[in-house]
Amino acid sequence: MSALKFFDVHTHVYPEKIASAACESLGRFYDFPVPGKGTVDDLSRVCIENGVSGALFLSVATNAHQVAKVNEGAAASVAYMRGRGLLSYAFAGYHQDCTDPEEVVAHAVSLGLCGFKLHPDIQGADIDDERFLPLYRLCEKARLPVYFHMGDDRPQYRFSEAVKLLRVIERFPDLRVGAAHLGGYSAWEDAHLLTEAPDIWFDTSSSLWAISSGYASELIHMLGPWRCMFGTDYPVKNADTEKILFEALDLTDGERKAVAFGNAMRFLGTGIGCE
Repeated sequence: MSALKFFDVHTHVYPEKIASAACESLGRFYDFPVPGKGTVDDLSRVCIENGVSGALFLSVATNAHQVAKVNEGAAASVAYMRGRGLLSYAFAGYHQDCTDPEEVVAHAVSLGLCGFKLHPDIQGADIDDERFLPLYRLCEKARLPVYFHMGDDRPQYRFSEAVKLLRVIERFPDLRVGAAHLGGYSAWEDAHLLTEAPDIWFDTSSSLWAISSGYASELIHMLGPWRCMFGTDYPVKNADTEKILFEALDLTDGERKAVAFGNAMRFLGTGIGCE
């Protein structure tokens, strides 16, 4: 087992009663098998067995009516994981059809959630959709990071293109941003558009198994190893296989330590509820 300290900055968990169906739906959406069970209990086991110190839960809401329940579930998952001695944080879900963004943000903060996650492809709305702008404005003011699924080369799923995120960053320059999948799942060549943004962070989730270690190393150095973070995209992948792929990257010891753990702590360190 690696002596490196790891934190998984990109995970998803679901309520026990729907976890199996949620994983099946995720597999259909991306057309690949999903090995994890998708429950907080299973993720906790995976972390403990593979020497991962904890995880960030990234919530996704597929309609406005489920936002409050999704976020309450995320808070409960945090409490469960912390009860097992693991570091745990969660970002809230948000949907473009929410009619009272102030209330959604206030509720998320009251639950101890320390940011928001959007999956524009699953939600069917562009990153720069006008309906998301009130959330960005509130998060910028409150120092709450917003984490985005990024990229997809399928023509019907171009909601998360890097150029659309760049428009958001230009409009909200003080917004802290997480850009998943090294800036662009299956569209990594567009990630270079984001390199000049000052407060954008990246993760390795759903990338290391899809591209060569050489290309992944190149991307991390292009994006900046001081702002790239280890993530598995659980339940899409588990820490056992992702750690092996991570350790094959061409990084210095200092870069490896930062990406595995330190950068995630810095990314989360300024978010409300994450101190």
